[in-house]
Amino acid sequence: MNYTHEHLEIQKTLKRFIDAEINPHVDEWEAAEIFPAHEVFKKMGNLGLLGLTKPEAYGGSGLDYSYAVAMAETLGHIDCGGIPMAIGVQTDMCTPALARFGSDELKRQFLAPAIAGDMVGCIGVSEPGAGSDVASIKSHARKDGDDYVITGQKMWITNSLQADWMCMLVNTSDGPQHKNKSLVMVPMDTPGIEKAKKLKKIGMNASDTGLIYFDEVRVPQRYRIGEEGQGFMYQMMQFQEERLWAASSCLQSLTNCIQWTVEWAQERKLFGATLADQQWVQFKLAEMKTELESLRALTYRACELYIQGQDVVELASMAKLKAGRLNRIIPDGCLQFWGGMGFTWENKVSRLYRDGRLGSIGGGADEVMMGIIAKSMGVTKRPTRS
Repeated sequence: MNYTHEHLEIQKTLKRFIDAEINPHVDEWEAAEIFPAHEVFKKMGNLGLLGLTKPEAYGGSGLDYSYAVAMAETLGHIDCGGIPMAIGVQTDMCTPALARFGSDELKRQFLAPAIAGDMVGCIGVSEPGAGSDVASIKSHARKDGDDYVITGQKMWITNSLQADWMCMLVNTSDGPQHKNKSLVMVPMDTPGIEKAKKLKKIGMNASDTGLIYFDEVRVPQRYRIGEEGQGFMYQMMQFQEERLWAASSCLQSLTNCIQWTVEWAQERKLFGATLADQQWVQFKLAEMKTELESLRALTYRACELYIQGQDVVELASMAKLKAGRLNRIIPDGCLQFWGGMGFTWENKVSRLYRDGRLGSIGGGADEVMMGIIAKSMGVTKRPTRS
């Protein structure tokens, strides 16, 4: 996959926006443990950055997924992980199924404003008892006339304290776990919704993460995305883009982490030489860069095949797994070279060390990714007995 002039121009536009409108405020927003999503998203919407791959009829640009990868990669220039994640939720996690399977009414009511930056969205899948185990969610919706009446709770929901709507996975029947779920658009100002708690996290601090209660929340059945009972399948399809986004979004931030450390090592004096003069340091940094470029190649290949219409569940899961691991290994290794400075709160490598840890948990834990990969390899098939 090669970036064209158009890809590079979008990246330049986004980089200028980051330098002018986001990075000068990151420390303030990190300390506040929230950023002004509506303000930032509206400015991004005005630049056409929130709907690159979405249909032109609803304000998008109608581009292929390589442009989403290019954007996700550029978001790595933001000096924290929480804001890129919040943007990624808007562009690649709560809107793909809506754009693909939603009715025209739903797209005009929820997708178009999200693309314009007039509404903030969130994706409601995880619950206190069901994180990576999506099939085990307990939230349910019963039918009452033309409405769904929803009861349950969602937890670890990015953007939820500021969101105007939630794309919510909910049980809409008592059938088998993989066939009883639907995706339903839920306006967050609907009576019965309680934004119960803003969760305090060890990283991703600028991103608001909520615990949300639903008590007899009534929404029209026409707010359902696509067919009833197909929500699990739709969400698995959304996960493909979420996991490609997760892999893409760490390429630049990890590149920066290595480069910051190279520059530090070249300046840091140690036993009459610089830290960079130590062969072990050179080799460790070289190994980190090699691992990162391997992830880039895997991610780009998965994106290329996805654009061609192929199923990339296996490759996207591999990329997500590798990204999660490198988000832990590279900042940890770099932080060691920074010594005491690496253990200070303000250090950029320290922040990436804290923020990156979520990569092996959110969007499907490492163990879930390995299970998907093993299944696609046929490892989990039981041998036939003679």
